[in-house]
Amino acid sequence: MWEDIRAIGAALDLSDEAEELVLGLQSRLRRLAAERSAHSPRVLCIEWLDPLYLAGHWIPELVAAAGGRDVGAAPGSRSVRAEWADIGQLQPECLLIMLCGFGTMRSRAELEQLTHPEALELMCRVPTWILDGNAYTSRPGPRLIDGASLMWSAFHDRPIAGVERWATAGASV
Repeated sequence: MWEDIRAIGAALDLSDEAEELVLGLQSRLRRLAAERSAHSPRVLCIEWLDPLYLAGHWIPELVAAAGGRDVGAAPGSRSVRAEWADIGQLQPECLLIMLCGFGTMRSRAELEQLTHPEALELMCRVPTWILDGNAYTSRPGPRLIDGASLMWSAFHDRPIAGVERWATAGASV
């Protein structure tokens, strides 16, 4: 992403401004890293519900920047198809629902339609957060830094605009 910003800045004859943007975004990531807790939660990032896909690409790096450990994918890996029955074995401590191209309202509507018993059991047992995937995780651009901040807020149970705690039927928030 940094090189893309610099390349676009050069093409527009705005190299200084592009470098300033890169340095500012990198500074935000360093500040976020300074606020990490001693415990790095085991995080599972879901980008699609049915069929189930675990987020790859740059998402594991965002999770790490926010202080977590992505247990479903490695940095730079592709998103992978998974089965609800199998992902409990990954022992996540936090679920991030960041549906590709969907905001929080649409993601919440999709979650309300979910009927997989294993999925519902997991979401009742493990803190589950909905992130605005369309705005903060689906596209490799400067808003990814905002996405890392939203992840941090979920890991620390501090909801802010762009991330919501999910409560399934019978579960308390």
